[in-house]
Amino acid sequence: MKEYPIRLAPLALLLTVISICMTVLGILTYATARADINLAETYAETVRTRYELEARGQNWVGGLIAPADGQAAPSPDEDGVIRAEFRDDGGLILRAGAVIEDGGPRIVEWRFEHEWEEDTSIGKLWDGTIPG
Repeated sequence: MKEYPIRLAPLALLLTVISICMTVLGILTYATARADINLAETYAETVRTRYELEARGQNWVGGLIAPADGQAAPSPDEDGVIRAEFRDDGGLILRAGAVIEDGGPRIVEWRFEHEWEEDTSIGKLWDGTIPG
């Protein structure tokens, strides 16, 4: 019976490559999962903030329907619209407007905005005008 030598070098090389690939895939999976968690937490905070502002706006509309005892009815502006603004610490703003009609208030404005400030720390940029 003839014995054939077993060559371990190609097998060791293959196992090394597989180990490296599995390690890289594990690290990528962990990094992706961590990024997904961060994104989900950010989205949850945004939704929570929006819902808080929505609740404050709905309470305001409820106050237009049935004002609390001793509370004066809000006065409309020159367009006949009663406006309110609700702010959050993060810069999110809910702007609401309503018109009082026979059946109660009719919402004419309900929008979310973010406060924005121009970043001037990068110097003078081209303003879009063509000299000449």
